[in-house]
Amino acid sequence: MKPATRRKPRARDLGIAFDGIPGPLNAITDVPGVMVGHVTLVSGSGKCRRGRGPIRTGVTAILPRERAAGRVFAGFFSLNGNGELTGAHWVVESGFLEGPVMLTNTHSVGVVRDAAIAWMIKQGTLSQPWALPVVAETWDGYLNDINGFHVKTEHVFQAIEQAQPGPVTEGCVGSGTGMICHEFKGGIGTASRHIEQSGDVFTLAVLVQANHGERRLLRIAGVPVGKIIRENTLEKPADGSIVIIIATDAPLLPHQLKRLARRAALGLGRTGSIAANTSGDLFLAFSTANTEVKKTSGCVRLKMICNEHLTSFFDGCVQAVEEAIVNALVAAETMTGCDGRRVVSIPHDRLCQILKNHQHRSAP
Repeated sequence: MKPATRRKPRARDLGIAFDGIPGPLNAITDVPGVMVGHVTLVSGSGKCRRGRGPIRTGVTAILPRERAAGRVFAGFFSLNGNGELTGAHWVVESGFLEGPVMLTNTHSVGVVRDAAIAWMIKQGTLSQPWALPVVAETWDGYLNDINGFHVKTEHVFQAIEQAQPGPVTEGCVGSGTGMICHEFKGGIGTASRHIEQSGDVFTLAVLVQANHGERRLLRIAGVPVGKIIRENTLEKPADGSIVIIIATDAPLLPHQLKRLARRAALGLGRTGSIAANTSGDLFLAFSTANTEVKKTSGCVRLKMICNEHLTSFFDGCVQAVEEAIVNALVAAETMTGCDGRRVVSIPHDRLCQILKNHQHRSAP
């Protein structure tokens, strides 16, 4: 098991400009109470032998209210449904999210779901006699021995217990370890935005597991980077998938959070995704406000942002999703996995030169 470390470069470190004002960490943990934990599994090399490796996978945990019990309001949206996000039916039906949000690879959803339930039972945090935890996935089988089922219950417990506030490690870490984005190395990325509304300041933030897109479609800061960097593409590129988790401390109700989750598609589109046929593009938004929703009886007093004021949140969501995806690309490192397959990281110097050249050409 490889420990998560940070400090990796981020998109803004390369001088890439984005709209909006980020929070102090420019991460999902800018939302008070949100914590993130990773367990990264990397071992072996050479020919893929099922059950033995090479292993390039992991687990990521997102805790909405630290390790405290209780519900938060949530909304779900599927842009293209070739993927899995367990618990989605109950989120849609009830408007509630309970427990941690877990991310992993496609063939480890079952064990991660069961382990999340076991952790919730151990903590005594169930508000009803059953649990329907949220576990989302993308496929890392190009680099990882995905049929070897290397993610275990103890890894899920470790990811949850190691979750913390503060800076979030990005790139080839946790559930993003073996992921590929626009035929470059992909993985975990995050970003946040300050939202001012009627004298109040709120935070909206996202975390992505980026495993999607063709090289030819990649756009960064509006520049068609993927059409320019054509070397080291994959012989048989897959459509891939992306999971986007959106958090805010603004008092949004479930129907508003579903509207917010839909807007993640627009940020995804800015980087060149077309939500291809076999892509799983699954988005979940939650709000840490309205703490009284933890009650299980009686009347509950709620606050709500007026619908007329939601546009600034939609704007911030689009901005943060775009930046989080680019952060995942910038932080990820070249990786060699199963059968010697190699996926390169996006070349920072080349990217900066392309963006600089485009800026010069666009100048009046």
